[in-house]
Amino acid sequence: MAFLQVNLMSEALMRTVQVNVILPVDKLRFPGMPEREEKPYKTLYLLHGLLGSSVDWVNGTRIQRYADENDLVVVMPSGDNAFYVDQPSGYNQYGVFIGEELVALTRKMFPLSHKREDTFIGGLSMGGYGAMRNGLKYADTFGYIISLSGALFVDELPERTNDSPAFMERRNFAESIFGNLDEVIESDKNPKWLVKQLQKEGKAIPKIYMACGTNDTLLPNNRDMHAFLQESGVDVTYEEGPGSHEWDFWDTYIKKAIYEWLPTEHAGLGMNSGNIKSK
Repeated sequence: MAFLQVNLMSEALMRTVQVNVILPVDKLRFPGMPEREEKPYKTLYLLHGLLGSSVDWVNGTRIQRYADENDLVVVMPSGDNAFYVDQPSGYNQYGVFIGEELVALTRKMFPLSHKREDTFIGGLSMGGYGAMRNGLKYADTFGYIISLSGALFVDELPERTNDSPAFMERRNFAESIFGNLDEVIESDKNPKWLVKQLQKEGKAIPKIYMACGTNDTLLPNNRDMHAFLQESGVDVTYEEGPGSHEWDFWDTYIKKAIYEWLPTEHAGLGMNSGNIKSK
């Protein structure tokens, strides 16, 4: 299982950006295991949460094992605290970077499938919102969306004030990310608005997997989004389980999403330092 750290120049962000990639091209197979057919890999673009970085998923979950066992390429970019949306005035076009540029560059670098049905996007918390927003915004590229404990609170943004002691809950922070909060609900920064636009245009909507912990403060927001998607006729799978806003929950449900929901190859775990079978 190759784990690569890539530093690439982004035109959308006008700077060098770090991206980590899990690439199962060096997988050692046990005797008797069939060789993988020579074909492009299915790919999951996996987004971190607030205060995180491109190494979060590797440090917090067993994503390398899950990728190895499913012959799945996983691309993990750094998105700062920008919620993966565009802020053009500062050359922080994170939406363009995630939805267009990163996909195009990694397809040039690695043997990735160009098919929509083989291209997935997922994330947790801020990244769960980013996956939902960009998966819908770039629905021609992504066939599947995974949102775990998604920060799906766009409807609440116009009511924010600066009274909270937590910076991420203050109005001025939200304005620095989303712009005019009085306009955000009727914009492409709102996943609900994007669903309505796709339906108006008669375009295919990606399949969506959502999960949230029963002790998570974002549970009401996730239930609300799930209800909206169901009422809109979107193909959505929704799960709740014990847990709060923490890595044990995300490890459990990214595994469920990959093994039970995504159309991966389920190829089996290869030979590695942690998996040496005895005779």
